[in-house]
Amino acid sequence: MSKPMSAKVKETALEEVQRARQIAEEGARSGAYLYPLKGMYYFATHKDLYKPLLSRLVPSLTLGAGITIFIFTYLPQFAVLVFTSGPLAALTTALLVLSESSTLTMVLSKALLIEDTLIDTFDGTLVDRGQTNLVAKERQIKSGAAGDAIGRLGKLMTKPFQKFTPTAIIRYFMYLPLNFIPVVGTVAFVALQGRKNGPSAHNRYFQLKGMNKTQQEQFVQEHQGAYTSFGVASTLLEMVPILGIFAAYTNTCGAALWAADLEQKSGTAPALREQAKRAE
Repeated sequence: MSKPMSAKVKETALEEVQRARQIAEEGARSGAYLYPLKGMYYFATHKDLYKPLLSRLVPSLTLGAGITIFIFTYLPQFAVLVFTSGPLAALTTALLVLSESSTLTMVLSKALLIEDTLIDTFDGTLVDRGQTNLVAKERQIKSGAAGDAIGRLGKLMTKPFQKFTPTAIIRYFMYLPLNFIPVVGTVAFVALQGRKNGPSAHNRYFQLKGMNKTQQEQFVQEHQGAYTSFGVASTLLEMVPILGIFAAYTNTCGAALWAADLEQKSGTAPALREQAKRAE
């Protein structure tokens, strides 16, 4: 006898909750959520990494200001949130509009303004961390320029990432209504954005490693908790008004630090096994 629909819905919901809990536990154990914070510190203490940011700072801030001024969206959202947030509607709507403008600024900036400079930040961080050979697979590396990782970056051999597509913007507006649900909805919005943004932060790393789409999906699946936790942390930072544009670069730096650590671990393990064999 087949289960009633209500029982199936309940069973599916429990499975999703268990899966979400498993991913959260994996993410916590991985420590990947710390890399956006590590990226902030590393970026702040390595002035040569400032160059890509400074070259796009003015147009990015101008775009952000324009989107924020587009504040007439406040009134429709206020009308909806009066029914969901009650007396807190004014504050809730103000925070929502600010986070919306910051998030939308990030989506458009990455697609139209700062894509190439984020690549330079990622590659420059890898070079600074001693992963020059990895970066050299996809771009020229100049000699000299000691202490200036960005200055050592030459021409790209292939075009990283994909050309602008409306997918990110469509996904953003699909998830946006979740914010009308107090607390729980915002958490779900950040989690869904983070789940997608986490793996995207390593698109350049996957290209440098020569991974095809299947290999990328398998690698992400094996580290889903880590990528989700990184994505959630980085998404939260990029949602901060005004500071979001800076977070885009520090998050990229953090993603590169993570990639460098992965390379170090993958290179160390075989070396240790070889030493063990020689000692036998």
